Amino acid sequence: MVRATFSGFNTALSALQANQKRLDITGQNLSNMNTAGYTRQQLEASSLNYTNPVSHYSNGNETAVGFGVSMNRVSQIRDPYLDIQYRSQSADCSYTNRLQTALNSLSKVLDETTISGIRQAFDDVQSTLTSMQDPAKVSDPIYESELRTKMQSVCNLFNQASRQITQAEQNEFQRLTGEGSSEQGDVQKINDILRQIGDLNVQIKRNQVAGHPSLELQDERNLLLDELSGYIPVETRYYKDVAHSGNNAYDYDANGAVIGKKDWPDDLEVSMNYIDAQGKSQKLILVNGSDLGTDGLTKNYGQLSVLKGDRQTAASVSDPANISIKFEKAPSYNGNGQAAADVYAELKGIHFEGGSLQASLDMLQKTGTGNVINGSTAVDDVRGYQYYSEKLDQLASTFANSMNDINNNGKNPKDQNLLSNSTNDSTTGITAGNIGISKGWTSGTIHISTDGTNRTDTILDMIAAMKDTKKLNGKTFADYMNNLSTQLASDSSSNQTALKTGTTVLNSIQDSRDSLSGVSLDEEATNMMAYVSAYNAASRLMTALDEVLNTLISNTGA
Repeated sequence: MVRATFSGFNTALSALQANQKRLDITGQNLSNMNTAGYTRQQLEASSLNYTNPVSHYSNGNETAVGFGVSMNRVSQIRDPYLDIQYRSQSADCSYTNRLQTALNSLSKVLDETTISGIRQAFDDVQSTLTSMQDPAKVSDPIYESELRTKMQSVCNLFNQASRQITQAEQNEFQRLTGEGSSEQGDVQKINDILRQIGDLNVQIKRNQVAGHPSLELQDERNLLLDELSGYIPVETRYYKDVAHSGNNAYDYDANGAVIGKKDWPDDLEVSMNYIDAQGKSQKLILVNGSDLGTDGLTKNYGQLSVLKGDRQTAASVSDPANISIKFEKAPSYNGNGQAAADVYAELKGIHFEGGSLQASLDMLQKTGTGNVINGSTAVDDVRGYQYYSEKLDQLASTFANSMNDINNNGKNPKDQNLLSNSTNDSTTGITAGNIGISKGWTSGTIHISTDGTNRTDTILDMIAAMKDTKKLNGKTFADYMNNLSTQLASDSSSNQTALKTGTTVLNSIQDSRDSLSGVSLDEEATNMMAYVSAYNAASRLMTALDEVLNTLISNTGA
């Protein structure tokens, strides 16, 4: 038996078709060179072979040759390990970036490098008191009015700073929830992403079962996974569904021997990584492959919701620190293992190692004590809005009480208060948000009081109080405010350094991904020339075979 006459044509034809396909793929790559998230495609090919080529094309005494090229599939050039690295680093960078946004908003409030800060206002009060030591001035209403004006400036600055911190805190809450904002919050965005990934899982699976690779849909899904990793740390897993896993993944002959693996597409599982209250690493499945249950209608993804810390009612922007994020797992219809039904991200609940959602929760809930939070293993290691708000309240309260105590000269009842809680004109519950000039001092019924018969002694006591370092951990009022501003600047600088380093690493990983998966004009142009040359060579082979066949027919004809 001799080799079939037309086998060479089949070999040449397969080469023509393969190189034509390669040229088509090159065109697809070039057309999407600037498309965000596009992954470079390639043709996976192999040498065409048969189980028993001798019986087909030659006798046992002849050497068998190849039979052309087989086009196996069109695939993406992508490294899953780089994706894992990128998404892990993205969570870290998103955390520091969100933290920096919050710290920048606080820096605008507590900037003491200008001449209009609280520290300077304290210095102005002290300067006015110093000038009032003169016996000729101490009883002069003009100088007392100037002192009242200076103290009013201190109060106004305290009030303004408190309002701005409260507003920054509410803005942080809105970044999480979207409440009161025209833009979506993190929770809403995460829910949208989970829904889109779940829908894409179903669409991709259906297309792949029908023989369509749906590579562009996979690109869209990968972009969504990259985006999701910026909010919460995620992990992906590809797996066979129950019907095509284990022994069911193989085809068998009549004797039970494995003859091949079933070509069945993988499902994608997306899970959230977190640390539980006991400090153990856990995961919760948020997208459960393409499984829609027996009715085919039920969702295959979980969702988030925003609750108060009591987990019973909805959280409110009026109480932004008292917030809990509820995570509901994706339904499981095929017995996939899942963590606890619901988990909660809050001060005493789960926490994440990265992601903008955790950064917002930290800024809203943590006070920078450095201690382990009761009921969990999490550390209170972030100086958030509450920290700076409490420090301002402490400063305002200490200042007001000191001035009032001096002006009352130990008298009882204490009715010579210069400063008060502006909401009720009392000395109880004075904070940075409500400190103000007492109604009596404003109306003129209260003045700088006399210590015995000498008003100057009262002024001297006030000057001494402005220089006192015993009531505020070794610092004067002005130094305490300056230290608070310096602490914030230090926090911001450290976080900026971490953000810069993290961004550099993230960009490096992205560059590695782009070098592998991105479209290079030079590389594609080189490939195109090679494919054209191969196509022309295959065409020339077919021409040569045609000439050989014509010669054969002509020379053997009648």
